[in-house]
Formats: sequence, C-alpha cells, structure tokens
Amino acid sequence: MERVRLGKSGLMVSRSSFGCLPIQRRSTAEAVSLLRRAHEHGINFFDTARLYTDSEQKVGIALKDVLDEVVIATKSMSSTGEELTRDLEESLKELGTDHIDLFQLHNPPFVPLPGGEDGLYDAMYDAKQKGLIGHIGITNHSLKNAKEAAASGFYETVQFPFSSLSGEQDVELVELCRQEDVGFIAMKALSGGLIRNIAANFSYLYSFGNVVPIWGFEKEWELDEILALDSDCPDYDKTMAEAVLRERASLGGDFCRGCGYCMPCPEGINISFGGRMESFLRRMVFDDYMQQQWVLAMEKIPTCTECGTCVPRCPYGLVPYELIRRQYEAVKDREIPLEGGQL
Repeated sequence: MERVRLGKSGLMVSRSSFGCLPIQRRSTAEAVSLLRRAHEHGINFFDTARLYTDSEQKVGIALKDVLDEVVIATKSMSSTGEELTRDLEESLKELGTDHIDLFQLHNPPFVPLPGGEDGLYDAMYDAKQKGLIGHIGITNHSLKNAKEAAASGFYETVQFPFSSLSGEQDVELVELCRQEDVGFIAMKALSGGLIRNIAANFSYLYSFGNVVPIWGFEKEWELDEILALDSDCPDYDKTMAEAVLRERASLGGDFCRGCGYCMPCPEGINISFGGRMESFLRRMVFDDYMQQQWVLAMEKIPTCTECGTCVPRCPYGLVPYELIRRQYEAVKDREIPLEGGQL
C-alpha cells in the first residue's frame, strides 16, 4: 500500500487509513479481527480518541504485537492542561503503550497556542519533550480555526472534514496545509454516510497528494471495498468529476455537511448535530453518558428563536435553523434502532 509523508511530522502513513470511531459498535473480538485484517493488508495509521468509549482499548489489544509497525493517533477534548495530562495518561493505559505517535486536540473552540491560560499546548509540548507523544496535531470543524492552526507553525497535522462534497473553501485549507507542510487528515471522508458513489469520492480524495483519509470501518466488506480501490485507484478524470457533480446535485445542496461553521448558537444549540441528527443517531453508540449528552442536545432544538445568527455563517447557503427543525420533527416521535439501545 502506498505510504505518504504526513507533513512536517515526517510520519509515513498508509494513504488509506483507519478511523476507529465505528469499532466502538462492535464486540471486542470483532473489532480486533477487523483491525488486524487492516494491518495485514498494509494499513498502518489508526486514528482513535478518548471520546470513542472503548475504541482505544480495542486498538491496544489488536495492535499490541505490532506497535513498532504502526502509527497510532488519539485525541483529547480537554479544556485545561491538567485535564489533558490526565487524558494522555488514560490513553497510554488503554492503548497499552508508553508513547503515542500523534496526539491531537479534539475539536477545541479556539486554537491553543504556547503560553495560553488554558495550558493545553504547553501540556502537549511538555509531553512531547518527555517522549510520551511523538507529534502534536489538532482536529476541528471550524474552517477559521483549522486555517489558523495550519498557519501557526505550532501544529504538525490538521484533521478536518473533507470529501467530494466539500467546497472550494475547504480545498483552500488543503492547499494551505501543503504550503505549510502540515499533514492533512481527512475525517468524514464519506460525509457521514451521505456519499453513495464510493469510487468517485475515493478518486476525488486521491487527486490531492497530501490528503490522508481515515475511513471509518465497521465491517469487513467496508474495509475490503477501500482496499480494492486503493490497489487499483481510478483516475479522477472527466467521468469521475461528472459523477461527483451528479451526487452533489442529487442532494440538492440542502444537506448539512457537519462542518460546524454555523456555531456557536446564542441559545447553545448544537446546530451541527441537529442538522444531521437522524444519520448521527443511527451511527453512534450511546452508553449512559452519551445518551444524556445527545438527548439534551436534541431537546434544546425547540428553544431556537430563529434569530438568524447561523445563516450568514453557513458556507453552503443553507438556513440552519430551518434544517434542524425539519430534522427534529423527523425523529422526535420515532424510535431510532441502535445496537446500544434505543433513544
């Protein structure tokens, strides 16, 4: 499998990589089997997070014998340096390792910098100096924050939503990362399941030499599909470009990409979640903590005052408050089947 350099980190990672959020929905035995199968077929980059329930633990069990052959990334949603240090200690324990190749701040609302009162960046830098982490990265859904991080010189990687449904403003971020030698990791490579033409989307992503998609594998056939495309990647030619345009048109433009540019909301509504609620509820595992978190997020939607603050922020020309109301009405009286229970 082709390896690419992940920007200034110097990490050489498989062009097709493994996003480990979905494995929290599988049993430990199933997840371990899938992770090992991916490694056996050449995937060496695995991205997980503290937030993903038992994902880190499953990654640690599956890859404990090949840690010197793989690149493991995880993330912390901490808001202070002290919290981040505790998260890092827990991640090291769950992953069963003495260091983490890439440690990322998980979608912070601002870009932490050295000397900040939050202490986040300083805590990461200290951990790097101690050899607990190899490289420092950040993930975000805000284009402004992602660009700021890429241009700051302090982050070695940026993880951001990117797929064939992305707009030109997102392509500009990819180019900025290339110019700044910052590794670009593409989350939501299938736009949360909206994309159906996998081959055209794959071809589009691979037309960018510095983009590393982390595919969210849950089942063997999903892994096999990406492995087959990776071994015989279709050129992004006129036919593929037309297929991408058709898919964009089929969605009518009236769909939430989950980019988060519309937030924060004055009423504290999680618009990004609300705009794609049904898809999100079908895909996530809900333990007791997450059930409470997201049920509360749903219940805030009727408090929307339609103030319009979100409207000019949407780069896709949507009216977010109308979108979340439609999504809310579509799911509020319906049970959503989930492996972890029902909401």
